[in-house]
Amino acid sequence: MASEQGEWLELSTPTGGTIRVLKSAHPRARRLRLTVTPKGARLTYPNGTHVAQMTAFLRHHADWLEQKLGEFHMDADPLPALRVGVPTTLPFRGEEVRLDWAEGPYPRVQHDESGITLVIPGPHHRELLVARGLLATFFEAQIRRDVSRWLPGYIPQINAAPTALRIRPLKSLWGSLDTRDRINLDLALALAPPAALRYVLVHELCHLKVRNHSPRFWNWVESILPEHREQRTWLRAHGSALKAQLDRLIADVAD
Repeated sequence: MASEQGEWLELSTPTGGTIRVLKSAHPRARRLRLTVTPKGARLTYPNGTHVAQMTAFLRHHADWLEQKLGEFHMDADPLPALRVGVPTTLPFRGEEVRLDWAEGPYPRVQHDESGITLVIPGPHHRELLVARGLLATFFEAQIRRDVSRWLPGYIPQINAAPTALRIRPLKSLWGSLDTRDRINLDLALALAPPAALRYVLVHELCHLKVRNHSPRFWNWVESILPEHREQRTWLRAHGSALKAQLDRLIADVAD
C-alpha cells in the first residue's frame, strides 16, 4: 500500500520493501506521470488530484517502479566524477572511448580515433561548466547528423514528417512526439549504438501515423525496422546506465 508523508508518498512493494516517491504538482500536467532517475522516483500530477488517485496509480505501477529503481543500483561502483584535467572513459556511439583534456586558445571538442579531447583555455573557475557545455553540444550535434542522414529515407515510407527535432536530456523516456508533431529525443542516445538511436527515431516517426502503442502501431514499426525488438531489448538492459553516464558528464548544463 501507499501512504502520504509530507511531499513524499511511501509505497510498499510486492517484495516487502518500501519506496519513497516524491510528488510534484505541475500546472500544465494533464495526467499522472511517474519517472525514475538515478536520484529517485517522482510522481508528477495535475493540480487538484486527490491523494487516493496517486496511491492507486503507484500501486498499479509497483512492479515496474521497483524494477526501474533496481536497474539504477545494479552497479556497485559509483561513476567517477568528471574532473578538469583528469582523463576518464565514457560510452559514445556504443563504444567505450577515452576522454582527455588539452589547453587551447578557445573551447572546442576534438574527436578522432584516439577518443574525445576537451580543449579548454587557461585556468578559470568555470572550466568544468564549460567542459560540460562542450560535451552537451557535441552529443547533440552527433545525433542531429545521424538523424539528418536517416530522415530522408523514412519520410517517404511513412508519408509524414515531424515539424521539428528537439534534443535534450529526458528523465525516463528515450523519445516522444508532442501535439505539434515535434520529435523529442534523449541526449543520452549519443552514447548508445547508432542502431538504438535509429530505433527510437523510427518509433517516434511511426507515432505520426498512430498515436498509441496498439498492434497497428507496432506493425508500422516492424515494416520499417524489422530489427526493432533487438534495439528495444538493448535499451532496456543498458538504458539506465547510459542516463547515469550522461548525468555525470553534463550535470547542471541542460534539463
